This record gives sequence, C-alpha cells and structure tokens, in this order.
Amino acid sequence: MPPVGNGFREASPSAGSHRAVAAGSRVRLRSRSAQESRFAWLMISPGLLLMVMLGTFPLVALVGLSFFRLDLSSLQRTGWVGLGNYARLLADNRFWHSLQLAAIYAVSSVTLQIVIGMALALLLFRTFPGQGLVRTLVLLPMILAPVVVGILWRTLLLTPRFGLFDYFVSSIGLGSHGWLDEPTLALVSVIVIHTWQWTPFAFLVFLASLHALPVEPLEQAHLDCVARWQELWYVILPLLRPAIVIVLILRSIQGLNAFAAVYAATGGGPGTATEILNLYTYQTAFVQLSIGYGSALGTVQLLLTVAIAVAFFRIRRSEWAQ
Repeated sequence: MPPVGNGFREASPSAGSHRAVAAGSRVRLRSRSAQESRFAWLMISPGLLLMVMLGTFPLVALVGLSFFRLDLSSLQRTGWVGLGNYARLLADNRFWHSLQLAAIYAVSSVTLQIVIGMALALLLFRTFPGQGLVRTLVLLPMILAPVVVGILWRTLLLTPRFGLFDYFVSSIGLGSHGWLDEPTLALVSVIVIHTWQWTPFAFLVFLASLHALPVEPLEQAHLDCVARWQELWYVILPLLRPAIVIVLILRSIQGLNAFAAVYAATGGGPGTATEILNLYTYQTAFVQLSIGYGSALGTVQLLLTVAIAVAFFRIRRSEWAQ
C-alpha cells in the first residue's frame, strides 16, 4: 500500500485539544487566584490601615520625638538634639530609681502570680461541691478594670482605721498602718494589688493545662505509689512547663507596662516610692509636658519590653520548654 501523505504520522487531534484545555484551565486558575488575592487584600486593608494608624504610627512618632527637645512648659528652644535626651536619661537618678522599682514590681508580682495560681489550680482541680462557684469567685478580680481595682484597694481595703484589711490587721493586734503612706508598705501594697488582680489569669491557664495533661504518666505514678510531692515535682510540673513559660511571658510584659492600678492607688507616691517606669514616663510627658524626654523614656521602655519578650520566646522554643 502506498504511503499516506508525506510518510509522517500526523499528531492526534485529541492530544492537542487536551493540552489546549489544560493550558486554558491553568490560565483560569491563575486568574481566579489573582482575583481571590486582590479580594482578600481588599477585605483586610481596613484592618491593616487601622493597625498602622493605632499601632505603628504612634510607635514611629514616639521614637522620632525622642530625638527632639520638645518642652511645652518652658521657653527653651525646640529642635533636634539627636541622642541628647538619651544622654540625659543615663544621668537621671530618677530614671534608674523608677527602672529598679519596675523590675522589683514585675519580678515580685509575676513570681507570686505563678506560685499562687499554680497552688489554686492544683487545689481546685479536684471535683467537689460548689466547685463552679469557687472558680467563678477566684476569676472575679481579673474581670475588673485596673483603675477600679486601684480605687477599690485604696478606699475600701487599705484606708487606715476604716479599710477592711486594715481593720482585720488591727483586730489581730498588729495595729493600724498607713499602707499607702509609707514608702515600703506602699510598694508592697501595689505588688499585692497587681498580684490579686492577675493571679486568676495564671490560675485559668494552669487549670486548663491540668485538664489537658496525658493520663498515662499520672496513672504510672499512682501505680508506683510515689509521694504526692514527688508526683508534683517530677511529673506534673515538667508537663506544665510550656504553660508556665507562657504565663511568665505574658505576665512579665504586662507587669513592665502596668500603670492604671498603681496610678489609681498611689499616683506613684508617697514621693517616688511607687513610681515605676511607666508612671515616670507619664509624669514627664503629660504632667511636666517634656514631650521629647518623655518619648525617650517611652522608647527605652519599649526596647526593654521587646528584649524581654524575645528572650522569653527563645526560652519557649528551647529544649527546656518542650
């Protein structure tokens, strides 16, 4: 039989049509993906714009103002000073005092929150009558606004001779005290106030973590008849390490940035006995109207908070927190 055409096998029309259909499908998929991407950006753009306006822009303005002399309460010339505000800060004894108080305040309150929150979680982990009511009462302080907590403690609990706590202390023979009028007692009082309000947060995290623990290690400990303290130290606490680190991170950041409760309770007094760094920044920027120097104080506090948060998150990702 003679060869057909030029002797070459013609391409199958069905194969070519399949390739064309596949190429068209890829084009349509890319077009649809691009449309979905544009639609997604359109939907989240209001939120992103709001975040920039309320978060990023104030931070940039804070850092920028820290390089200027901007004192609204004096006739000093306003202008660029570079690192002048930071040089002034290094020689400011009041800054170092407030930084020391902030460290004492944060470390003490966070330690107490973790210890007391863990103790409450272990105590209320078991089922007992009225369990729901007791847990609700424990969580109540966290619901209150910090400024309300500060006023509550200042007026209802710590007022000499009339406050409930002062009355209790006097009734057991320890006498009445000016809890917010003496420097040492005032610092202890604001630490107690912060601990009282935010221990429920630690309690809530630890209680949820206890309910999520695997049962096998606990059952093995019971079978081995280990003591309760050994079960706690060698089984429960290692399993709760991730939760402990999370509470440590969140509460340390909040402790360094505490303001409302301390301001409502003492206003930083007596003198500067409870003037933590946040309060000193507020007094400098908004009371003394030294905006440039106050911005430098705020920038330093921001950098310290970021550094501590980064360090804690590295701990969280390390082998110790696994």
